[in-house]
Amino acid sequence: MNGKLIPIAEGERKQFGESMTMHVEKTLGMDFEKLRVASIVQQGELSSIIKAKGKEFKELLNAIIGIDKLDTALSSMRTVQREFRTSIQEKFGYDDTQIQLLENKITEYENESKNVQPRLEQLATEKKEQELLISRLEKQIQDDSSKESQLKELESRKKEWREYAMHVIKSIKNEVVEKEEIVNECKPCFAISKNRNEVETKINESQEKLSAVESELNDLEKKQVRLEEHEELAEKLVLKDGKCPVCDSLVDHLKPLFQKKHIEEEIEVIQKKVLELKHEKDEFEQITVKLSHELEKVKKAETILSTHKIKNESQLDEIITEIKMKVKQMQKIPLTVNSDQLVETATLDSHAKTIYENILSLETSTKGFDQQKFLENIQSRESSRHRLSQINENYGEISGKNKQVKMELNKLGSTLKELKHVKGYVTELELIQKNVYEREGPVSKSLRSWALEIISQKASEYLENLNTKIQRISLSEKTRDVNISCYSRNAVLDLESLSGGEQVSVALALRLGMSHLLGASNLNFMILDEPTAHLDSERRKSLVNVLSQLINLKEDNSSMQFIIITHDAEIFDDSSVENIYKFESAPDGTIVSRL
Repeated sequence: MNGKLIPIAEGERKQFGESMTMHVEKTLGMDFEKLRVASIVQQGELSSIIKAKGKEFKELLNAIIGIDKLDTALSSMRTVQREFRTSIQEKFGYDDTQIQLLENKITEYENESKNVQPRLEQLATEKKEQELLISRLEKQIQDDSSKESQLKELESRKKEWREYAMHVIKSIKNEVVEKEEIVNECKPCFAISKNRNEVETKINESQEKLSAVESELNDLEKKQVRLEEHEELAEKLVLKDGKCPVCDSLVDHLKPLFQKKHIEEEIEVIQKKVLELKHEKDEFEQITVKLSHELEKVKKAETILSTHKIKNESQLDEIITEIKMKVKQMQKIPLTVNSDQLVETATLDSHAKTIYENILSLETSTKGFDQQKFLENIQSRESSRHRLSQINENYGEISGKNKQVKMELNKLGSTLKELKHVKGYVTELELIQKNVYEREGPVSKSLRSWALEIISQKASEYLENLNTKIQRISLSEKTRDVNISCYSRNAVLDLESLSGGEQVSVALALRLGMSHLLGASNLNFMILDEPTAHLDSERRKSLVNVLSQLINLKEDNSSMQFIIITHDAEIFDDSSVENIYKFESAPDGTIVSRL
């Protein structure tokens, strides 16, 4: 203002960019993106057009008419489609792309369910057969179980009988032994006990004789003592010279009583008699002892008889007879057990009778029972139970699996129905996506065809005003790019055969046509960012000349303004450029100076 520059935005790069963009949009009253496409020629655009890079030109065209926005819409639609399929996948476990897989699974499950039915029927039949067999075996085993118990009871009763028989035999044997001992002890006692009086008499006589001998022996021993005393005295009474040693009187001899020789003879006689009496005494003592022993035997025999209460020999005879009967009875008791043998012994005592009756009853009730067959039935029952358990397990496993298969079939059938609805929606969505949003769809092609026609028409008008030999330009779409055709009268000109200036004119005409397409014809300026990039020297020189011609080509005769941003300052040499500004970086910011 008044020759001075007024800053309209400042700050960091990002803030500066945002502030500048907002200011430009506010000043021009146009969205910056639209402005960028309509009036800003980016670096390399002219080169792409001049060099006939149809693919890049087509992308530029798509950006100008907004088809690139369809990419965003297409991406959003694909995201919606993907998320829709994801939600379907999460809900059902499948999506519409897996319908064939689902149908194959349903067919597989249907075949599996169909094939498993005969096996289930077979197992059900086998199960019924095993249950009937087990029931029959259970009844037979139940009937035989009581017989088995009775058979065990029978064996127990037989064992009891054998034990009781052994007890009875042992008891009889003991009784026989006791009675035989009584007989053996008492039988000789009668003969011994009969001599009691005789023995006692002999003992008395012997004792009397012994007493007489002892008395006589005692008298002799006393007499011997007196004689021995007399002998001592006689030794002192010896005659000396015919005189008495006592009274000293004359005597012719001493009395025999005082004669030593006489006394010695008499003592000798007594001693002989004493010896005889002692011998006799010994004999009587021996006889007495012997008789005392005999008396002891008599007393012992009487004690034995008294102990056994035997008074006479006839009682012994009765005991002997009883022993013979007991032996015969013992010999009749059988150790092996059968009812025929037990008949005779049943009367042995009440207990034997009870055992016999029990054995007889048990033999009757267990008659015909086959223990081996009973055990085989039990084994067969256990085998059948095991087989039935296997059948139930297999049946349960198969039926459970079949039930799961049917549940899965119902679930898959419901899912398939839903997925077919989903498939219908997705098909319609894909049809819309293909026809409306895809770059090669009918809508995009129609838009490009319309845009190419307008651009061709407007570019032809610009070329006509530029006084080039090119009278008309035609744009046509191919599969992947846009074909640029230039016409001079009825001849088609090859873009490569055009001069550098003509090529730049074509490029600028096409770019201005694109700007017109956006309704930006009311804008009287165009910004070219590095327009000389990738251009050779001839085309660089032609660019400024063409721009000079285009300045006054607006329909309302207002001048056309071009803003060129470039590092190539030489292109402005010898040209009618109104203003050139130089931008230089400095520590404090960018320095702008007018050249």
